[in-house]
Amino acid sequence: MGARDFLALLRAWPAAPTSKPPVDAESFVRAAARHGLAGFAAHAAERAGWGLPAAAQELLRRESMSAAARAIRVNALLLRSVDALATVGVVPVLLKGPALARRLYPEPFLRATTDVDLLVGTEQVEPSSRALEGLGLTRAPERPGHRGEHSHHREFQGPGGLVELHFRALVGYGQALEADMLLAHAEEAELEGRRVRYLRAEEELVYLSLHASNHLLQRLSWVLDLKLLLLAHPRLRWPLVVEVARASALPHLAWYALETARRLLGAPVPLEVLEELSPPRWQQLLASRFFSEERLLGTALVEHRLGWAAAKLLLAPRAGPIARYGLWRLTEALRARLPRTMQR
Repeated sequence: MGARDFLALLRAWPAAPTSKPPVDAESFVRAAARHGLAGFAAHAAERAGWGLPAAAQELLRRESMSAAARAIRVNALLLRSVDALATVGVVPVLLKGPALARRLYPEPFLRATTDVDLLVGTEQVEPSSRALEGLGLTRAPERPGHRGEHSHHREFQGPGGLVELHFRALVGYGQALEADMLLAHAEEAELEGRRVRYLRAEEELVYLSLHASNHLLQRLSWVLDLKLLLLAHPRLRWPLVVEVARASALPHLAWYALETARRLLGAPVPLEVLEELSPPRWQQLLASRFFSEERLLGTALVEHRLGWAAAKLLLAPRAGPIARYGLWRLTEALRARLPRTMQR
């Protein structure tokens, strides 16, 4: 019951929920923490006048403080990274993370974040990489399943955290969301006196939708981001959203996220937009099962690799790319098990 009270809080925002404070307060707190929204839940519950039992209130305070501390650490790394790229003349597009929370949430550190995501042009990857290494960050080896045509970023790690330097916006379901269009329309902005860029609102909505669906919507913070972005941009150009989603070759992924945001959180997504982006009826029915209230609240797919793989395969926009990607992953896994002398 407490988890559903957490969902009610997200759905009602920015108004107060009509329901009473959660009976199972500990479950409420744990759901908020699991979805990266302990700080937001604490803020919204206080605004709604919800009083929690002392033990649950203390747990929520600890979870909120812990998430805020991590977000502050990531924000410091973000600022250092932007400064480093400025030394080589690169003004990155900031994706997700603390920069998004600053623009959408009531306070900047109410949303959990774990790393820095920067998007740059292909020709800027090498100088940007050297600049990040100049911060004492070490480039990590490519992870299995994220090499070659299936790669979309470089990872740099250090005591301060993780930076992902994107040269593609996203890779998923065997297909890629290239950066060229997004970079061409990115808008200049300022972050604590530093030059940065953000995606324009319509493209940011599509990007965040694709990213959330690529991770099967397993954190409701990603779904709440969509609602808050729409509330922040009431004059969003919906025909452009449809155009961008279709141009990405991944319109089904946009539908999964936007439909869920509308259904679960009351996000103001027009029905006609969902109709234009909708996958076949059978995939809509599957999505309603995979992305049901109960399954998403419980992050049911996170711990079930077989269910995760099945959902990815069944919800894929196109069968060919995901099948080729699956075959490639299988080949890579088999090759990794062979002795080195046989891999040549």
